[in-house]
Amino acid sequence: MYIRVTIAQLNSHLGNFDENLKKIYKAVDIAEKNKADFVIFPELFLTGYPPEDLILRTSFLKKNIKYLEKVISYSKDKNVVILLGYIDVEEDAYNSVSIIHHGKFLGKYHKQLLPNYSVFDEHRYFKPGKETVIIEYNSIKVGLNICEDIWSPIGPLHYQVLNGAQLILNASASPYYYGKRTLRKQYLSTKSYDYHCPIVYCNLIGGQDEVVFDGGSIVTTSKGDILYECKPFDEEIITIDIPIEENLRTNLQDPRRRYIELEKKDVKIIKISNIQPKRKKLKLSKITYNLNKENEIFKAITLGLKDYIKKNGFKKVVIGLSGGMDSSLVAAIATEALGKENVVGILMPSMYSSEHSIKDAIALAENLGIKYHTLKITDIYYSFMSELKDIFKDHPEDITEENIQARIRGTLLMALSNKFGYIVLATGNKSEIATGYSTLYGDMVGGFSPIKDVYKTEVYKIAKWYNEHKGKEIIPHNVFIKPPSAELRPDQKDQDTLPPYEILDEILKLYIEKELSVEEISEKYDLNTVKYVAKLVDKNEYKRRQGVIGVKVTERSFGKDRRMPITNHYKEW
Repeated sequence: MYIRVTIAQLNSHLGNFDENLKKIYKAVDIAEKNKADFVIFPELFLTGYPPEDLILRTSFLKKNIKYLEKVISYSKDKNVVILLGYIDVEEDAYNSVSIIHHGKFLGKYHKQLLPNYSVFDEHRYFKPGKETVIIEYNSIKVGLNICEDIWSPIGPLHYQVLNGAQLILNASASPYYYGKRTLRKQYLSTKSYDYHCPIVYCNLIGGQDEVVFDGGSIVTTSKGDILYECKPFDEEIITIDIPIEENLRTNLQDPRRRYIELEKKDVKIIKISNIQPKRKKLKLSKITYNLNKENEIFKAITLGLKDYIKKNGFKKVVIGLSGGMDSSLVAAIATEALGKENVVGILMPSMYSSEHSIKDAIALAENLGIKYHTLKITDIYYSFMSELKDIFKDHPEDITEENIQARIRGTLLMALSNKFGYIVLATGNKSEIATGYSTLYGDMVGGFSPIKDVYKTEVYKIAKWYNEHKGKEIIPHNVFIKPPSAELRPDQKDQDTLPPYEILDEILKLYIEKELSVEEISEKYDLNTVKYVAKLVDKNEYKRRQGVIGVKVTERSFGKDRRMPITNHYKEW
């Protein structure tokens, strides 16, 4: 005895109902061809996720229902049961999954556990559901729930299993950060083993502003084994047979599930009788994907950048090429995401630019095969200083003159953006953005910031992996070995102002991501260094609030994830 499920791990385009509908039809047709019992889509696939304040527009909600009706109509001559994420509208809005079969809307499930942490704000938009649902499909009981519902120790899954569910189908939109894929697999395996119930976890794929959904949908067995894992960072429609008879055998051999029957909760049963044509059991090899950290983060950023450019109707990007590591990696990512014909590099040397940096930038552009131009800023800089000399008299040179250079470069990049419709890619990394080692309205300008959530030490590791992955030197060797420098004054080095990145990044991780105090971090690192770093982070909140969005790849990123007040008198330094 088995249930055949088609998992539609697809990339939803928020608000693009027509494009999403085409993908829905395609997946339904594939499921029908494969004689599947169910086809399941990711959470809120019809609308895209997360819709945020679009949910407050009744016109958006009505259009969502209109397109749901199109799917219902399309299902008239289909035998497969369609489980599609949408927004249900009653007296309020609900994050929901519809149950559609033979041209009929048979029922729905409202998400009960609404996350309100990290990048989530679901309590702002949705009312939590109250009803736990089980589909009784030809005498087999199937529990249906949504994303967060499965992550709670005691939630809908718990009550579905205690009421006889033999299979759990979960529609999800779980955002990526490094470590999440491993956590997800471990958690779902444990959940399946504890409840002796297989789980089909269908996750969204694609980039949406600063979050990326990595896919990696999972099917587990009642013993907690991973039966199948879908491709990470890629669309996939897969049909799989899930054995049900193993549940009873596992329960008999390992009675742990008997101990959790503390209480039962009323559930709504939706009965579906369906006669499937004769079919042979599918043979599907067990597949799991193990990517190293650098590969995984590179794929996440590439997908996030590609979708941001494509879904917003742009084609080309422009990048300031300094000959340093950050701009080199961003150019490589952009080339992979968009194609070399859609990436333009701009060299903007000044009187402080080293000859080797100019050569490294040119070598990178030629290795990538991207078009590049050189715009010298020296004369522009001296023109600025000539106009300012009377006001600046009697004041020695300081960081002001350095920032003017960065802002000239930012102005030139934005001019190209305006003239040709390019999006400027900012090249700052998380270490710089955290400490304010960047210029507002200078190197911080842009429409997207691919590596803003990647620490400097990780930037080097990813770049090294990229060259190895390509099997040749794309990012020049000299970029790896020369000391990092903004080259805004003679013989400038990053470490003149910042602690060594190996130390800085570890302190930043503890202070930003773990929220440890200065005192706690100083147990491992020099107290004065920790205080200095904490002061830089706190004082530069105003800069980050005006910064460019970029892909979230750490557990706690700047922006929607970490939200600190700018006006804030609480200090630890």
